[in-house]
Amino acid sequence: MTRPMLAVTGAVAAVVALGGCGSGGRSGSEKVPATATGSLESLAAEVKCKPNIQTDADEIRQAICRNGDGKFILATFATDRGQREWINDAKDYGGYYLVGRKWVAVGDDGVVKALRGTLGGDLEIGTDHHAHSG
Repeated sequence: MTRPMLAVTGAVAAVVALGGCGSGGRSGSEKVPATATGSLESLAAEVKCKPNIQTDADEIRQAICRNGDGKFILATFATDRGQREWINDAKDYGGYYLVGRKWVAVGDDGVVKALRGTLGGDLEIGTDHHAHSG
C-alpha cells in the first residue's frame, strides 16, 4: 500500500504546485447535488474528463484529469479508512479537496468548486503554507 500512496501524494503536490494554493474562496449557499458514487471512469465521465490513469492498484486508483474548469487529480479508494488516511497525508501539501464516498478530487479552489456542482461532496482545505509570508 505504501507505493501507491507515495505516487498519489506526489501527484497531489504537482497539481497543487501547478494550480497554486489559491486565495480564500467564497462560501455562498450554492446548491450542491447529491454526492456521486461510482468507479473512477464513471466519475470522470460525469465531469467530462478523459482520465489519464497514474495508479491502478487494488486499494487506490488515481488519474490526472483536465476539463473545461482546469486540471485536477481524481482518486477512488477500496475502503473509507484508506481514503481518510490518504486525505490526511495529502493535506500537508495544501490545496483543495472535494471528498465523496470512496473518492476524492484535488485541484485549485475554482476547479474543486466547479466539480462540486456536478459531483456533490464535501470541501476540505489543505494546510496553507503561505499564511505567514509577507
